Amino acid sequence: MTTTSNYALRLQKSLLEEVKRIAAEENTTINQFINVAVAEKAAALRTEAYFRERARRANLTEFDRVLGKAGTEPPRPDDALPGDSANR
Repeated sequence: MTTTSNYALRLQKSLLEEVKRIAAEENTTINQFINVAVAEKAAALRTEAYFRERARRANLTEFDRVLGKAGTEPPRPDDALPGDSANR
């Protein structure tokens, strides 16, 4: 079961008006909108920290070795981007 708590949040008037407008457009409550926005920001920060840690542990010598194995042939026709005549 999820527990909730109360927190008095002070927003600039213009920001509150924007949140009200968006929440109405999304057919949700201001509370739900703020909860989702905070969850998205927290996830973005955790993701950034995760990739920063992964980059810190990277072995660039091994990366270069693996990248050096990449083929030199052009993409197959079904792999080319639409409208990319350089890959045909």
